[in-house]
Amino acid sequence: MRAIIQGLEAAGDPNLLVGFGNADDAGVYLLEGSTALVQTVDFITPVVDDPEVFGQVAAANALSDVYAMGGRPLTALNICCFPGKGVDRTVLAEILRGGAAKVREAGAALVGGHTVQDPELKYGLSVTGIVQADRVVRNSTAHPGDALVLTKPVGTGAIISAYKNRRVSEATLKEALGEMTRLNDSGCRLMLDHSVHACTDVTGFGVLGHSLEMAEGSGAGLRIRMASLPHYQESLELIRQGIGTRMTRCNLKLAEGKMKVIGSLPEECLSLLADPQTSGGLLIALPPANADALVTALRSAGYGRAARIGEVFSADLPVLEILA
Repeated sequence: MRAIIQGLEAAGDPNLLVGFGNADDAGVYLLEGSTALVQTVDFITPVVDDPEVFGQVAAANALSDVYAMGGRPLTALNICCFPGKGVDRTVLAEILRGGAAKVREAGAALVGGHTVQDPELKYGLSVTGIVQADRVVRNSTAHPGDALVLTKPVGTGAIISAYKNRRVSEATLKEALGEMTRLNDSGCRLMLDHSVHACTDVTGFGVLGHSLEMAEGSGAGLRIRMASLPHYQESLELIRQGIGTRMTRCNLKLAEGKMKVIGSLPEECLSLLADPQTSGGLLIALPPANADALVTALRSAGYGRAARIGEVFSADLPVLEILA
């Protein structure tokens, strides 16, 4: 992908504070004074049969990129890739209602959108937010010595795959959907309150890929303690049964040569680290003295599985260490 987009960025524009050079979650463009725009776009295929819940998940997923940059969403545009036949209009309307509800919850305004016919249904948002230029949070500014905090459990890729084959429990599905529809708004506010240094939201590349992006951008090593990683308990069993996604295998392949496992780690744990997330949590790097207070505040704000999962360390080459 980097080879495909090479040369497209608006080089030399002094107002472009964040482009796509370091795989940040959103672009940031300075307007006047210290005010900057945050812009992102994301859309997904259905993760659940309930159309309104799917709309909520897709919207929360798109809004998350603004929060990962330390921003506040202002406006959103619907992106609708809807089949021309075979899907009742009431279903499509419920998807849009679910998305609109999350936009309102975020305090943003839904201002329109665009629809095309597509044989595979997809829905999402293009989101514009606002951030103070001196408070932009990037994925490339972690400091050696920082602690790493993750706000949501992982394992949704395996759970969604299992759901499509009716092989996941109702309790696990309900728990996962509760997290996927949860906005990262409070997580954003709290990380800013606790002197965040770097952040990214954990989505399609899983903990593995997004941690490596942070390591590469920051010129450091990241250490993940597997025993501390919050996850849906059933997700590991599903992975043991061979349930997963094609993206999981791709993420593991991308990490080859950049990852070091210390200790004995079952194969399903590595697959869990590479499991692609939908509307996942924020991976936050911050001063270690503030990490426990942030976790406490996150849990009080509704992120009940938030946890301190590792640390950043000095390294000659970017690397991800996984401690069993």
